[in-house]
Amino acid sequence: DGDERDTDIANGIRYAVDNGAKILNMSFGKSYDDNHKIVVDAFKYAESKNVLIVKAAGNDNMDVDVNVKYPLTLINDKQYSPTTITVGANTRFSDNLRARFSNWGKKSVDVFGPGTEIYATFPDGKYKFLQGTSMASPAVAGVAALVWSHYPKLKASDIKTILMESVNKNEQLKDISVFGGVVD
Repeated sequence: DGDERDTDIANGIRYAVDNGAKILNMSFGKSYDDNHKIVVDAFKYAESKNVLIVKAAGNDNMDVDVNVKYPLTLINDKQYSPTTITVGANTRFSDNLRARFSNWGKKSVDVFGPGTEIYATFPDGKYKFLQGTSMASPAVAGVAALVWSHYPKLKASDIKTILMESVNKNEQLKDISVFGGVVD
């Protein structure tokens, strides 16, 4: 329930990359930036090592193109990391697809993933139904891992392209995400 510093984010990315991770799930965010350059450098480091980063968009029910959440993956309104996927949360309801809490952004959120009614582990050996972009992000990371395990010679940027080009497009998501759909 605490906030992380940008140094913590950068060190975590570098540690995971240096220890063999191929896909990182990042289910956290904050509304302030204390050292954006160090985070950009860490994202670029992951990219240089062929690592895919999948990150949660956040649960503030807001347009993150306007109300920025960090770590940010845009510089001058353009994605700087071709190996990063930002994920919003969707529901199972076709008439109300975006989860009411999920952040969105035509420039900042790439895709949506299942983020409500997720039966998940909980402390003390328990399970609970949870919701959040922190549920959606690992679902997308899992899809990426399945694709990559089947095609291990692909690059991280190829995996992102495959996931983004194969989304289940939906009119409700076209103006609130880059690729306008739910990961398939």
